[in-house]
Amino acid sequence: MNSFRDELSRELKRVDFKSMSVAERYNLISGFVMDYYRQDIDAARKSLYYSTEHNSRRAYYYSAEFLVGRLIYSNLYNLGILNDTKNIMAEYGCDIAQFEEIPDAALGNGGLGRLAACFLDSAATQGIRLCGCGIRYKYGLFKQDLSEGYQRELPDDWTRFGDPWSIRRDRDSVVVEFASDKVRAVPYDMPVFGYRRGEPKIGEPNIGIPNIGEPNHDKSNIGEPNIDKSNIDTSMVGILRLWQSEALTPFDFTLFNDGKYAEAIAERERAERICAVLYPNDNTPEGKELRLRQQYFLTSASIRDLVRGAERNGDLKRLHELAVIQLNDTHPVLAIPELIVRLEERGIDFDAAFDIASKLFAYTNHTVMREALEEWDEELVKKLIPKVYSAIVKIQRRLERELISRGIRLDGATSEARGEFDIISGGKIRMAALACFVGFAVNGVASLHTEILKRDVLSGWYKLYPQKFSNKTNGVTPRRWLGVANPELCGYIGELIGDGFMTELNELERLKRFADDSQVIDRFAHIKKLKKEQLAAAIKLRCGIDVDPEFMFDIQVKRLHEYKRQLLNALSIIDLYFGIKDGLIGDFTPTAFIFGAKSAPGYMRAKAIIKFILAIAKVIDNDPDVRGLMKVVFIPDYNVSWGELIFPAGDLSEQISTAGTEASGTGNMKFMLNGCPTIGTLDGANLEIREAAPDGCNYFFGKTAEELRELMPAYDPRAIYLREGRIRRAVDSLTSGIFGSYSGYDELYKSLIEGASWHSPDNYYLLGDFYDYSDTRRAANRDYRDTAAYSKKAFLNLASAGRFSSDYTVREYAKDIWKI
Repeated sequence: MNSFRDELSRELKRVDFKSMSVAERYNLISGFVMDYYRQDIDAARKSLYYSTEHNSRRAYYYSAEFLVGRLIYSNLYNLGILNDTKNIMAEYGCDIAQFEEIPDAALGNGGLGRLAACFLDSAATQGIRLCGCGIRYKYGLFKQDLSEGYQRELPDDWTRFGDPWSIRRDRDSVVVEFASDKVRAVPYDMPVFGYRRGEPKIGEPNIGIPNIGEPNHDKSNIGEPNIDKSNIDTSMVGILRLWQSEALTPFDFTLFNDGKYAEAIAERERAERICAVLYPNDNTPEGKELRLRQQYFLTSASIRDLVRGAERNGDLKRLHELAVIQLNDTHPVLAIPELIVRLEERGIDFDAAFDIASKLFAYTNHTVMREALEEWDEELVKKLIPKVYSAIVKIQRRLERELISRGIRLDGATSEARGEFDIISGGKIRMAALACFVGFAVNGVASLHTEILKRDVLSGWYKLYPQKFSNKTNGVTPRRWLGVANPELCGYIGELIGDGFMTELNELERLKRFADDSQVIDRFAHIKKLKKEQLAAAIKLRCGIDVDPEFMFDIQVKRLHEYKRQLLNALSIIDLYFGIKDGLIGDFTPTAFIFGAKSAPGYMRAKAIIKFILAIAKVIDNDPDVRGLMKVVFIPDYNVSWGELIFPAGDLSEQISTAGTEASGTGNMKFMLNGCPTIGTLDGANLEIREAAPDGCNYFFGKTAEELRELMPAYDPRAIYLREGRIRRAVDSLTSGIFGSYSGYDELYKSLIEGASWHSPDNYYLLGDFYDYSDTRRAANRDYRDTAAYSKKAFLNLASAGRFSSDYTVREYAKDIWKI
């Protein structure tokens, strides 16, 4: 069989490749790769869904989000053909970096969706049979526009140039039934190629300044696997099955001919609305119903597909022996009653169906905040999906019998069960309770997070079923976040220790013996400088903003939420600004404060924070007193592809959520993997980062979760505001007019100083942690001046990042929960 390189060269000669548009080139090469590996993709799809050969169990990962990003680089990299493709394109005068113009697959919002994508990569790499099940959103989240000084949401049609990495499977379509209508669910399969490690192919990384017009142009990925690409083990090809909603009758000719044009396409519009956007705004009753439709559509389509496959190939009563379903947060928990409905329709009584479900479903919790545990209005569920509602009622009765059998009272003023355990309570249906009762496993995603679940958020369930609970700390794939994002560093690591770290990240520990080698640290620092130059070039090209790569890059990129405390970061920047202006700070290292974040469309306080940061950036840019010392940049439309530029360029990683609020975080791991110290609270996976890295390599501050449990009932932010002049000046800047006037600033001001309890303004202890954070940040800023010492801290972070591989996390799921 001819090699991939020969075949691709022949294909490009056959067409007029040089005259094609970027989108045409992208589709040609992507489509060629899909055709080249089509046999392997089809075999993997059949194996994952319908084969019971060897009685092997499969895992299915149900998630509302899969933040896969732009697929071409990661797929070519894992297949070992990225260098070949790059070199062949270069023969036509084309740089593979041009594919940066192709939009990301906008199928997720943040860490939850990116985690799901990392898990699929890791499972395929390790030959673990894992299939993702999600929704093929037409517009995904949204495209963020900041051109007018605040966030505007625009549609992000990520398939406008085509979707060559998906295969439509019409034959696998199913019909999803609501009370008043039905829709067709059509699956699109995205292959997930595992990384094939062969003989190491290590070379000198390309250390040089990229052309301004081609940021991050070197996608060559030194360390790319050198393998025979003609025969791929199907266990190393995973499938992400994304469901698209379509009308059973997309167009009614009779109505159209009668002049009823809107009615003729009304069914199509209702159906397509389900998959229009990720997380539709649910501030209205219509929005809540659409979001419920969306979640039921995902779960019903996936369950119907699974049941159909089991019927074809085995006994439905043995379904739990053939499959396991991991529910990624509460969004897909309706799969539990949906399965029971489908089994009852096939003659299996409720108790037997419940028993199957109790051995099939596992639940991952992603939040420590009770208010974030999803609940649905009971009447809405009853109206929209009555069969599912009936199943939930039966499950509730089963729960009541279980509680009574364990001596837990259900009635009376001192009832132990009503608020703690009930699935149906106060007119609401509680998804976490449903998952904890029926599922056989419940896990948190960082050690602190899991302990908080057991002690507080899900404490009753833990006491009832301690055997269900475990911790599975999140991880990230080194292929995407080192191999693709930072080929220069990846290649250099390969020179030092070989390329085994790409599949066994713990091998990075071997780098520690080089920590006192000045030549190694200098080389590492040179690569970091290059990555900063590449990020600065991209910001200039895409945003028109000049950023000096000689500045320290202090970066906070993540979903915009109050508990992540972007506002604390902003207020600290203002404090620095006033200190420099007043001459009180004379030893400040020039710093670029870089943000990237999207706010949910209806989250007005978060949108006000974005506007505030943008206003700060404008004032600093126009102030000659600080222009050479400070720069604030808010990168618009932050996504996976921006992340591939940002994480390698960081000098300081902002992970400053209030202790006890962040489940884990994965951005902290991506920065660490690329050699970047963390400034953070002892929250989420930050605790494990502190344990992994040598003392002094990161910067930690703030009250712990345990301390806050004691402090918050008496916490008085107003007293701090009145007592502390620096804090008062920073907070007053919200309403003083220095950063403009905006009604949202008034609300932010009130949120910080009015009230004195956990459920009052400043719930997240911004003013309480303010000085500790600001002092710790100043310490990092001073340390950065000693380039060699600071680079050593960064290098040791890289060398300590091995435990945060998603490969390890997925192996733990497979061993402890999925039993694969």
